[in-house]
Amino acid sequence: MKALIAEDTHLPITGTSQNTGSAWSLREKIFLGLTTSKYLEQLRRNPVNWLLLIIFAVGVPLLLQRYIYGLGSVTHASNDYPWGLFLGFGLFAMVPLSASGFLLGTTVMLFGREDFHPIERLALLNGLLGYFFAVVYLEVDLGMPWRLAYPMFVSLGPAAVLFLVAWHVATYLSVQIAELLPAFFEWLGRPAWKYYIKRISLGLTIAGIILSTLHQGALGALFTYAPTKLHPLWLSVEFMWIHFLCSAVFGGLGMVIVSSTLINRFMSWRCGKAFRENLDYMTLGLAKGASFAMFTYLVIKLVAVAHDNEWEHLLTGWGFYYLMEIGIGVVLPMMLFAKAVRDGAVALARWAAFIAVFGVVWNRLNTALFAFNYQLYQDVPYWKEIWLTVTLYALYFIVYRFIVYRLPIVFDWEEYRA
Repeated sequence: MKALIAEDTHLPITGTSQNTGSAWSLREKIFLGLTTSKYLEQLRRNPVNWLLLIIFAVGVPLLLQRYIYGLGSVTHASNDYPWGLFLGFGLFAMVPLSASGFLLGTTVMLFGREDFHPIERLALLNGLLGYFFAVVYLEVDLGMPWRLAYPMFVSLGPAAVLFLVAWHVATYLSVQIAELLPAFFEWLGRPAWKYYIKRISLGLTIAGIILSTLHQGALGALFTYAPTKLHPLWLSVEFMWIHFLCSAVFGGLGMVIVSSTLINRFMSWRCGKAFRENLDYMTLGLAKGASFAMFTYLVIKLVAVAHDNEWEHLLTGWGFYYLMEIGIGVVLPMMLFAKAVRDGAVALARWAAFIAVFGVVWNRLNTALFAFNYQLYQDVPYWKEIWLTVTLYALYFIVYRFIVYRLPIVFDWEEYRA
C-alpha cells in the first residue's frame, strides 16, 4: 500500500474530497481510492493475507465440524474441564484487554485530558471489537447463536452472575458502537449526524464506566461458583472481583500501547500527524497509569493470600508456578513501566506493554483452564481447539484492519481536523 500511495498523490483518503475537488464515492472509499485491479493486486502482494488464507483454509472446515458434530468433535471439553480456550482466551482474556474503551473515554471526556484525544478512538475500537469477538468466542463454545436472546429475555435469571454479565456486555457494546459512530459518520460524509451523538457523549461515557467496572468484576465472581475446584492461590472469594477489575485496567492500557505501536510500525501510511507526533508522549502517559494499576493489583493479591492464610501453598509446585506468573506477568512489566516513565524510554514502555498483555492472558488461562480442577488430570487443549481459537482471532484481525484502514481512527478527517 505504501508503494501505491507514493505513486498516487490522491492517496491515502483522509477527507470527503479528492485533490481535484470531486468527492470520493462510497466504492472508492471502501477500495481505499484504488481501482478494483490495483486493490486485488495489493491484497495478493501482502504476505499476511496468504498466512490468513492458510489459517482459514483449515479453520473454516473445523468451524463447520463444530456446529455439525458438536463441541466434543473439536475440543476436550468435559464436565471436569468445561471452560476451554474459547472461553479461557476468547472471553476471560479478550474482555480485560478491551477495557481500554472506558479507560480512555474517561480520561478524555471526564478528566479533560485532551492530550490523549489522538489515541481515544483507537482505544474505543479496541474495546468494541474485543467485546464483540468475546461474544463470538462464547457463541462458538455454546452453540445455537440464534438463541442468544433467549436467556436475556425469555428465561430470565436475574440472580445469576452470567445474567448480569450478559446484559452488561450487550448494553456496553451498544454504548461503544454509539461512541464510534462519529468516526463512521465522518467517513460517510454525514457530519450533521455525529452531533446527535456528541450531545449524549458525556452520558455514554458515564454509562461505559458503570457497565465496564461491574462486568469486569462479575467475570471474576463467576469463579466463586466453584470454590473447591479452582486452586486457592488463584481464588479468593472476597477479592476475586477486584482482582479481575484491577488487571483489566493495566491490561486495557497495555493493549492500547501494543496496538498503537503495531499500527505505527506497520500502518504508518494511515497514521495522522497528531497521532504520530504525540504517540511517544501518550505511550509514556499510559505506561504511568498501567504501572500504578499493577502496583495496586500486586498489593491486593498479597492481601488476598494473607487474608485466606494460603502461605503454605506458595511452597508447593503450584506455588512456584503462581509466583512465576506474578513475577513475569506483573512485577517485571511494572518495574519496566516505572523505569520507562522515569527515563522517558518509550521503547522500554512498549516492551513492558507486550509483557503485561501476555501476563493478563496467562492469568486468565491459568484461572479458567490450567489451575481449574488442579487435583485431577491436567487438560491439554485439542489441536483443533487451538486452531479454531487462532482462526477467530484472525477474523478479529481482518475486521480490525479493515476499519483502521478506512475510518478516521488514527487520523483526522480533513473537514474536522481543527
